[in-house]
Amino acid sequence: MIVRWGLHELPDVLEQLHIERPLLVASERWSGQDLPVEPAARWTEVPSTRIGDAAAQVGDGVLALGGGSAIDLGKAVSAASGAPLVSVPTTYAGAEWTTYFGVRDPERRMRGGGAGAQLGGVVYEPTLTLSLPRAETVGTAMNALAHCAEALYVRGHNPEADEHAVQGARLIAEHLPRVVEAPDDLDERTKLLEGAMHGGVALGKSMLALAHAMAQAVGGRYGISHGAANALCLPPALEFNRPVAAGAIEHFGTVIGGDAVERVRELARLGGFRRLRDLGVPEAELGEVAESAATRGGALANPRPASPDQIEELLRSIW
Repeated sequence: MIVRWGLHELPDVLEQLHIERPLLVASERWSGQDLPVEPAARWTEVPSTRIGDAAAQVGDGVLALGGGSAIDLGKAVSAASGAPLVSVPTTYAGAEWTTYFGVRDPERRMRGGGAGAQLGGVVYEPTLTLSLPRAETVGTAMNALAHCAEALYVRGHNPEADEHAVQGARLIAEHLPRVVEAPDDLDERTKLLEGAMHGGVALGKSMLALAHAMAQAVGGRYGISHGAANALCLPPALEFNRPVAAGAIEHFGTVIGGDAVERVRELARLGGFRRLRDLGVPEAELGEVAESAATRGGALANPRPASPDQIEELLRSIW
């Protein structure tokens, strides 16, 4: 995959991929963004379940501008059309590094998903993150941190992914608090985006574990942002995995500056993320959420098998 820094690099990336007439997938929020390319068409319903309608407007490529929802939609359109995708992330979500995607309706509830996106390139432009509100900044950065943490002990972990995971975790833990204190500091935003990039690479080379399975089940059912869900679900998943991955989790804690579980909770609180109940998750439905989480790929790839009852107990610990 072609990776470049700076929006001015976008035309060259598209040219290398032989894309002349891309469909731009971006929400109305980015309708006024000046891009150094002229898209053939624009799709502004983000997220959306109308994948076929969007794919029908694809020229010779897909250009996704935005956070995880826009990039996931771009991946779904790419998979449906067979056209290459170039992503321009405006958050720290890291969705640009996998071929997998979730399909959410405009109310952000999960309606399906799949794989098969044709990943062509990524262009990182840190200035696009300057307008990101605090909750989204912390939430998407915590998602990236979860990529780093889980890459270190998921069943498919490997030395190459580990290297990116460690580098990403160090950058995120160091620079996220600084970005929260000085959100207009472009240098700090750049370092945080660099950390998220490494987390994305680690994700792409190793995949997900239990924390993400729980976050996907919670977020997809109640329309909660994936970042907020991961911020809450990562600590209990780390605690659950200690008996079988103590070395990796201890190393992760050392990298981020303390006990892994407590340090993650501390960083999550920067975004106001404390309990599932605060996000509108009903206590009476935790069992059903746990049943859903237990069947997800992340749970199946977790180094310690987790039953629905065990996952429900973890969810109750953060409710």
